Amino acid sequence: MTDSQNLRLKNPAHPGGFVKTEIIEPLELSVTEAAKVLGVTRPALSTFLHEHSSLSPEMALRIEKAFGVSMDTLMRMQSSYDIAQARKREGEIEVARFQGKPSDPQPGLF
Repeated sequence: MTDSQNLRLKNPAHPGGFVKTEIIEPLELSVTEAAKVLGVTRPALSTFLHEHSSLSPEMALRIEKAFGVSMDTLMRMQSSYDIAQARKREGEIEVARFQGKPSDPQPGLF
């Protein structure tokens, strides 16, 4: 795996930035115009495009219907982004491995 591939896995793109740079800007749409096309409010779209909110399944479907980008692809992008963000905060999350009660079967052996 190359360094650039490894970096992408650790820091995947937010789908809002992708939609902004790969769809909205090349089509020369304003945020207001794009919001009308998608049937959403301008503030809702702006928040997403500026990576301040997550992609909802409904927004992904709207983008698929309007611009032809697969909803599944967009949702996978959001999932990858969310996982990477959680991993970055991994050290802040203190949870001990569950050991089970002495009378319980070993975890994972059902």
